[in-house]
Amino acid sequence: MKLNILCIGDIVGRPGRRIVAEKLKRLVKELSIDCVIANAENAAGGSGLTPQIYDKLLRYGVNLITLGDHTFRKRDIIKTLEIADNIARPANLSEFAAGRGVGVYKTNKGPTVAVVSLIGRLFMKPADCPYNAIDRILPQLQRQADIIIVDFHAEATSEKVAMGYHLDGRVSLCFGTHTHVETADERILSKGTAYITDIGMTGAYDSVLGRGAESVLKAFRTQMPVPFEIATGDVKMNAVLVTVDSNTKKAERIERIKIDAESREEPGYDSDDGKPEYFNNNF
Repeated sequence: MKLNILCIGDIVGRPGRRIVAEKLKRLVKELSIDCVIANAENAAGGSGLTPQIYDKLLRYGVNLITLGDHTFRKRDIIKTLEIADNIARPANLSEFAAGRGVGVYKTNKGPTVAVVSLIGRLFMKPADCPYNAIDRILPQLQRQADIIIVDFHAEATSEKVAMGYHLDGRVSLCFGTHTHVETADERILSKGTAYITDIGMTGAYDSVLGRGAESVLKAFRTQMPVPFEIATGDVKMNAVLVTVDSNTKKAERIERIKIDAESREEPGYDSDDGKPEYFNNNF
């Protein structure tokens, strides 16, 4: 059975959420998408996720949510992480961290899709070995899910490419997130795993990774904490569409998707974002 899976790049703030709300359901219908995965670790005010936004994303049509280094930025998401089975924080965090490293969704066609979230170690905060973590998870997960996908939330391209080769033939798709810049290296590896180093960002592209350029420049130039307001210009959704054969577990196609917003997002604060925060060169 062929399944079409859409993976949406890091959703940044209200502009990113708005384009998902506007475009996703129609896209699912037009492209016959069976499962939607979205990285939402920047969905609340540019850093973290709240329960309210988690609920909104599900209403918009997202089936599985992955997180990254900002997983616990909004503390009120912890209860959701502990009870929901469709949201995954990095599996190679401490074994005592709240939540689980795997999200699971049963498609309307029948096959079950599982997504594993991993976090990189190069230029990132300390974490356990992502290679050991996925090796530990896969044997059991292969008995539970028909299709396995990995979101590798990492900074270094070399670390992401290496993970792709490590997983080739063992998962259907390995995609990268975190850098917010879409790469042009989508391909199917020799043993049938679809791969792309980074699927990009869903948010304002007239920006520095979704944040206002002036505030980011000020932070870099002064080395002082500066509030990174969410940019609103040139909003786009970046994603990849992957077709997988649920019988062979192999990917048959991977295609980059970029969609423009219909209307300009107006600046403003959404209470669902949680409290505004200060960042010092921390995206």
